[in-house]
Amino acid sequence: MASRLLHRLRHVLGGDGPGEAAAGPEAEQFPESSELEDDDAEGLSSRLSGTLSFTSAEDGDGDSDEADPDPPAPGEGASEDADRSPPPDGPRGSQLLTRQLQDFWKKSRNTLVPQRLLFEVTSANVVKDPPSKYVLYTLAVMGPGPLDRQPAQISRRYSDFEQLHRSLQRQFRGPMAAISFPRKRLRRNFTAETIARRSRAFEQFLSHLQAVPELRQAPDLQDFFVLPELRRAQSLTCTGLYREALALWANAWQLQVQLGAPSGPDRRLLTLAGLAVCHQELEDYGEARACCEQALQLLGDKNPHLLLAPFLEAHVRLSWRLGLDKRQSEARLQALQEAGLTPRPPPSLKELLIKEVLD
Repeated sequence: MASRLLHRLRHVLGGDGPGEAAAGPEAEQFPESSELEDDDAEGLSSRLSGTLSFTSAEDGDGDSDEADPDPPAPGEGASEDADRSPPPDGPRGSQLLTRQLQDFWKKSRNTLVPQRLLFEVTSANVVKDPPSKYVLYTLAVMGPGPLDRQPAQISRRYSDFEQLHRSLQRQFRGPMAAISFPRKRLRRNFTAETIARRSRAFEQFLSHLQAVPELRQAPDLQDFFVLPELRRAQSLTCTGLYREALALWANAWQLQVQLGAPSGPDRRLLTLAGLAVCHQELEDYGEARACCEQALQLLGDKNPHLLLAPFLEAHVRLSWRLGLDKRQSEARLQALQEAGLTPRPPPSLKELLIKEVLD
């Protein structure tokens, strides 16, 4: 069946070529284009399995252009047999095939080419902290999403980048061999020219790491982006500086969303706990309740998590304050307590947040 279909497609693509002249009465009774007329793009793609190939951006060089490629011309990406077919002169079946392939490519292009993060050094400040002196680079981290969304930010010094580079080199010798890193200088480290060059080099360094799937999911790279933000946010929360901490928790949450899931659910839950605590202390109870609901969705119906009862307890209390339905959360919390899976009353989110050790 597959060979017969391929044979018919060759004749369709061949137009008025020699193969069509040999067709007999049977071919006139069953024109090759009739089988294609009722096929949609998805059906066509499954029937031509193995004859089309699309290259993901993950397989290309990290410096590749981010723009999506143009839809392939008729016959591009096809098998050798299709390449040897004469160019179509415009029969109806050939035109239909071309249109269906183009429609299929348009539907698939967004899923076949992954969207990467973009990095831009927005400022570089010389910091004097006797006896040391260093340059603090602030990078905007921009991911796919609405253009008007405020990008996440991180501030790192040269030694932070260098530590990340050395750690990844030890773990991933092969992939890291092709990724360059700016060398240390014995002098002229604080000139405008050196700072500008390093700024561009750090942007390219992070972009190249994000372009390699094996490196993109490395825990050390996730820690580089998120861990310092979480530690600072936790410290400010413990000292009662809730407004300042809220900005850091929100930035850490945005970083984790853009980076994806490799950092693990626990850090996301901890970030939501920090957001809920700060919103509650600032008397923004609606936002605090929304953070609890999002955390409960992440937890789902899995085995009891250390943060499950505290989130349920906070959700019940906030719902009562806002006059909203709390029965479902109240029932789940009671079931956990009756099963002996959490104390009465459970620890608060703030208590757990203060005790949590981030490493």
